Amino acid sequence: MATVGQWVQGARVRTLPNSVAPVLVGAGAAAALDAFVWWQSLLALVVALALQVGVNYANDYSDGIRGTDERRVGPLRLVGSGVATPVSVRAAAFGCFGVAAVAGLVLVAATGRWWLLAVGAGCVLAAWYYTGGRRPYGYAGWGEAAVFLFFGPVAVLGTLYVQSGRISWAGMAGAVATGAFSAAVLVANNLRDMPTDRVAGKITLAVRLGERRTRILYCALVAVPFAISLAAAPGNPWLLAALLAVLPVLPAARRVAGGATGPELIPVLRDTALAMLLWAVTTAPALAFG
Repeated sequence: MATVGQWVQGARVRTLPNSVAPVLVGAGAAAALDAFVWWQSLLALVVALALQVGVNYANDYSDGIRGTDERRVGPLRLVGSGVATPVSVRAAAFGCFGVAAVAGLVLVAATGRWWLLAVGAGCVLAAWYYTGGRRPYGYAGWGEAAVFLFFGPVAVLGTLYVQSGRISWAGMAGAVATGAFSAAVLVANNLRDMPTDRVAGKITLAVRLGERRTRILYCALVAVPFAISLAAAPGNPWLLAALLAVLPVLPAARRVAGGATGPELIPVLRDTALAMLLWAVTTAPALAFG
C-alpha cells in the first residue's frame, strides 16, 4: 500500500503550475473585459487541477504497465516502483477526471454555455490517450503539441470565454505564452528521459528531434512569453512586470543549453514551472487593471 506521501509524489505537485497559470491568465483577460466572476474562475481552476492530477496518475498507470518507467529518473512512479497497484492508480486517475467533470458541469450549467461540455470531454480523452490506449499519441511525438493546445488555448480561452462569452486579443496572446511555457516543461522532461524512452520504444518529440534540436526547441519556447510581454508593453506597460519570470528561467535555460542530462535536468522542470507561474501571476493583474 502506498503511503499518503507517495500518492502526493505520484500526483507530481510540481507540475500544477501548468494548470494554475492558464486559469490566472484567462481570469485576467476576463477582468480586462469587465467580465471577471470569481466563483467561475475558481470552478475553472478546480477543473484544471483535477485534470492535471488525473493525467499524472493516468501517465503513471499507462507507462507503468508498459514498463516504460522501470529505469526512469525523477519523481516516484507509483506503478513502476511497485508501491501501488495499477488498478488503484487507474482508479485515482478516473476519480480525478470525475471531479473535473462535475466541476465543469456545474460551471457550464451555471453559465449556459453547454457546447463547452464537448471541450471538457475532449480534455478527458486527451488526458487518457496521451499514454493510454493501444496507440498513445505521447508515444508518437505529439505530446508537446497537445500540451501547448490544452494548457494554452483551451485552458486560457476556456476560462475567458465561460465568463465573458467572447475571445480577446489579450486572451489569445496569453494562451500562446502559457502554452509555450507548458510545452517547454514537457520538452525538458522528455529531454531528461530521452535515453530510457528510446530503449522503451516511447518515441517522444525529443527522441525524434535528437538532443541538440530538443535543446534549441526548449530555449525557443521559453523565449516566447517574454517576446509577447515586450510586444504588448507599449499598450500596457504593466505587462513588463512579467519579465521578472526571467529570473527562474535563465538558470534553467543555461542548464539545457549547457548540455545537462538526466537528474541534472530535474531543476529545469521546477524552474520552468516556477517561471510560468510567476509570468501568470504578474500578467493577470496587469491585464485586469492595466
